[in-house]
Amino acid sequence: MNYDVVIVGGGPAGLSAALALGRARKRVLLCDSGPRRNAAARHVQNFVTRDGTPPDVFRELGREQLARYRNVEAKDVRVEVIEGARGAFRLGLGSAVVETRRVLLCTGMIDQMLPIDGFSALWGRAIFQCPYCHGWEIQDRAWGCLVRAEDSAHVLPFALQARGWTSSLVVFTGGTFEPPEQDRARLALAGIRVETAAVARLVEQDGGLAAVELVNGVRVPCEALFAHPPQRQVELVTAAALELDEAGYVRVDPVRGETSVPGIYAAGDLTTRMQGAILAAAMGARTAAMINVDLGMDLAPALDR
Repeated sequence: MNYDVVIVGGGPAGLSAALALGRARKRVLLCDSGPRRNAAARHVQNFVTRDGTPPDVFRELGREQLARYRNVEAKDVRVEVIEGARGAFRLGLGSAVVETRRVLLCTGMIDQMLPIDGFSALWGRAIFQCPYCHGWEIQDRAWGCLVRAEDSAHVLPFALQARGWTSSLVVFTGGTFEPPEQDRARLALAGIRVETAAVARLVEQDGGLAAVELVNGVRVPCEALFAHPPQRQVELVTAAALELDEAGYVRVDPVRGETSVPGIYAAGDLTTRMQGAILAAAMGARTAAMINVDLGMDLAPALDR
């Protein structure tokens, strides 16, 4: 089967791209093998018209709206390999092989849980990445911010903006670094406490987070912990040998969304640290438009003959 575009990943970015390309009358195959990256999340937040929608319902609605476009197919299938080149890619889908002119990767990222007792169990329930997605629901509670040395530059801006949601905030560096004195002074002026001891474990109570216990035995009351654990690309992206940036995200052309491999595009969380459903959807739509333009340009050489 031949397609104009095969989209790998059926989250907000992939669904949005499929809609845009479908309306552009391109033949599209949307492949989604799951599980979704935000499987622990209960609702999609901060998404206009869909605020509070359960993620599975969000995907079902997206699929339903794509169904009216006969040129768009959505399959629950895993893309195992990408071969070929721009204009003539071959994708292995288990025992089947499809051909496509362009590929759009919307595979998201894999979050790697920190080796802290209680972290995995509380991930998505009391441990979050984005206050815009979860802050409203937990406003005015005791918050914590667990920062790794690699993300030390984000301590001050995150902590100061978090004060808009709560007046009770503690920054935990986990024993990995010491914040600069100037930053500590600004945090102190804002009423933000800093704990630099390593974290021993997270204290769970009634299915939620009660405290962060440090290696020195101190227990710091905490009901919500914000953290950004390491992330890695899915195996398909790694095998494609795409150029990554210094943080491990797929490097794309800032306007067109094309990767270092001609004809392969990427959109959504796998390209940026600034992650969120509505942001991924916007990137998917924009990249789809650029792909549509690129496909149109394929006709240009024929005009010169």
